[in-house]
Amino acid sequence: MSLSVRMKRTLAALCSVLLLTMTTLPAQAAMIGTDRVLDNATLAADRAELVSMLEREDVQEQLQAMGVDPAAAQDRVARMTDAEVAQLNDRIGELPAGQDALGVILIVFLVFVITDVIGATDIFPFINSVD
Repeated sequence: MSLSVRMKRTLAALCSVLLLTMTTLPAQAAMIGTDRVLDNATLAADRAELVSMLEREDVQEQLQAMGVDPAAAQDRVARMTDAEVAQLNDRIGELPAGQDALGVILIVFLVFVITDVIGATDIFPFINSVD
């Protein structure tokens, strides 16, 4: 028997074993509820809304006046958990003017202060963290 025939048989046997192995593996699938899909879409929209607010020139000017780097603020929003984003957007909606730049800046500033107090960040040197 020639080397190429032996090689072809070995390759065919290997492919057969791999094919049998792949067909016997169980498939994992589950239904995704509509509410879960809507929650994910809402959270993505909320995060995008926060980022767009932070990109506004008047908001960036106010952040700089408070001593906060606008790029750091956008990075912080990107690292926020979904629950924090939802809470922040709910709070922004409760403000009298809704889209008031001062209110947005105040909320973002409070989030920064809270994360500094719990030790997650170190933006403000005058705040002592709990650790």
